[in-house]
Amino acid sequence: MTRTHRPWALGAIVLALAPTPARALPLISEVFYDAVGSDTGQSFVELYGTPGTDLTGFAIAGINGSNGSVTDSVALSGLIPGDGFFVLADDQGDGTTRVENADLVGSFDFQNGPDSVVLRHGDAVVDAVGYGSFGPGDVFAGEGAPAPDAPAGASLARLFANVDSDDNASDWGVSEPPTPGSAPLADVPEPGSAALVAGGLALLAGGVRRRRG
Repeated sequence: MTRTHRPWALGAIVLALAPTPARALPLISEVFYDAVGSDTGQSFVELYGTPGTDLTGFAIAGINGSNGSVTDSVALSGLIPGDGFFVLADDQGDGTTRVENADLVGSFDFQNGPDSVVLRHGDAVVDAVGYGSFGPGDVFAGEGAPAPDAPAGASLARLFANVDSDDNASDWGVSEPPTPGSAPLADVPEPGSAALVAGGLALLAGGVRRRRG
């Protein structure tokens, strides 16, 4: 992804470059939907959240990009482990999976893009990622602009598991090989500290402008 710089105020530039905290936890942090060969028993969805969070009432659903229908839906259960990563793994057909670090095994087969995967709590959408090239008439159920469509053998992964800017294109990339149960985390400032720094930088920038005037 190419980043361009614009003549923003000093404070805005620093805030734009700094990681921002997740909007809400848990988040979808990695999706593996296209294995080399059969997907059965290899697909997974990884969540990142606060350790100990009870996932009862949450569900993972696949949304068909061609018509918006739900292709798969798996009810979640259990607690997010101490490391913050929870892995929902596809069933091989006998209750087992080939996915490492699996916390829950279910049956699902998410499609290649353009499609979306959403995390719901009841009827509310908590997080969503849409991937692939959506054309006119297609249904994008993600956030902002779509993430890329991962090739066979690679997963779609959040750049930082704990950072969500509400734009899939900015937050997600391709990971090869997939990494179920682990992901990089960003050091994010406390909200109060971020506001204080922003305010100070804004005042500094304003002072510079006044002296030059």
